[in-house]
Amino acid sequence: MNRRLVTLVGSVVLLDTLFYAALAPLLPSLSEQFGLGKGGAGLLVGIYPLGTFLGAIPAGWATARFGPRSTVLVSLAVMAAAALVFAFGQTIEMLYAGRFLQGLAGAASWTAGLAWLAQGTSRERRGEALGFGIGAGVVGAQFGPVLGSVAHLIGRGPAFAATALAAIVIAAVAARTPEPHVAEETTRASPLVLLRSSRYLVALMIFIIPSLAFGVIEVLVPLRLNVLGASAELIGLIFFLAGTVEAVVSPVVGRLSDRIGVLRIVRVGLFLAAALLLSLFFPTSVIILALALILCSAAIGILWVPAGKLISLAAENLGVDQGWAFAIQNSTWSLAIGAGASLGGLLAAIGGDLLAYGAAAALCALIGLVMLGRRPAAAVTFEP
Repeated sequence: MNRRLVTLVGSVVLLDTLFYAALAPLLPSLSEQFGLGKGGAGLLVGIYPLGTFLGAIPAGWATARFGPRSTVLVSLAVMAAAALVFAFGQTIEMLYAGRFLQGLAGAASWTAGLAWLAQGTSRERRGEALGFGIGAGVVGAQFGPVLGSVAHLIGRGPAFAATALAAIVIAAVAARTPEPHVAEETTRASPLVLLRSSRYLVALMIFIIPSLAFGVIEVLVPLRLNVLGASAELIGLIFFLAGTVEAVVSPVVGRLSDRIGVLRIVRVGLFLAAALLLSLFFPTSVIILALALILCSAAIGILWVPAGKLISLAAENLGVDQGWAFAIQNSTWSLAIGAGASLGGLLAAIGGDLLAYGAAAALCALIGLVMLGRRPAAAVTFEP
């Protein structure tokens, strides 16, 4: 495993999620400063994943056409520009523009970064490499609110100008990092081949499931914690701990998927997630619900890395560039998170939280049963 490449890509995705998650502590003050209602505040939050969705497929094309290193460099340049716009913007339109640009940069950094990792790592070590990359993104998401809190104390200008400087430093390292050679004849297949492949689509479904589940969790668990008496600070701490556990689990799961096979990991993760999603409904104390959330986040997090490896190997076997494989993955992420949050809230409003958790758990269990019927050699795993 190329540790320099893993560190580089991890730094890129960490910086992206750091900036993405920094908004939460700033949202009340920004709403007051610019006179935002709930609609305006929602747009400020939601315009980032909109940029991610719109930028994912162009990022896949750029990665396939110009290579992952060039695409990462462009993404870092856009990231730096977005940070400066957000740092010094004096109108809400400028802040919207900064968040949208950051979403575009995030789509490119994740797509090209994961493609770079996949191309530069052997099949036997790819799960571990992707695990470190995805884990770094989770770490960034956990420390994003810290950046937002610092920005609230010292001002948006200095705080986000520092993230722009970090992007420039990382770009300087990326420019001097060798790009692996990929024979052109091995990646000539159209990306449409992926959408006609049942193996790739099953791998994509395994990636979508944790996205949907986290969408449900992010709506219902904070509300339940509040009802049980948890403060906003305590809720943030609980989610920080859950994310930290997930970040630690990711590279471990990646290493295990390389050693014992992806299919076994996926089966365990799906059934654990189904059981632990249901467990979120029953706690009547903050401590028990916090423990249930941490365990559930770890179980759901088990699925991210194997799914990424499956997606990568599927593209490799089909002769499609890795950029296209991860571009489609990233475009479905933004849709799945939004769908999980919206549908989870709707189902909870109709039939209570148990209905929402039950629907997510049933989906995990259903796909788990499908995976039980697949043989390792013929399954989506493409095990070597």
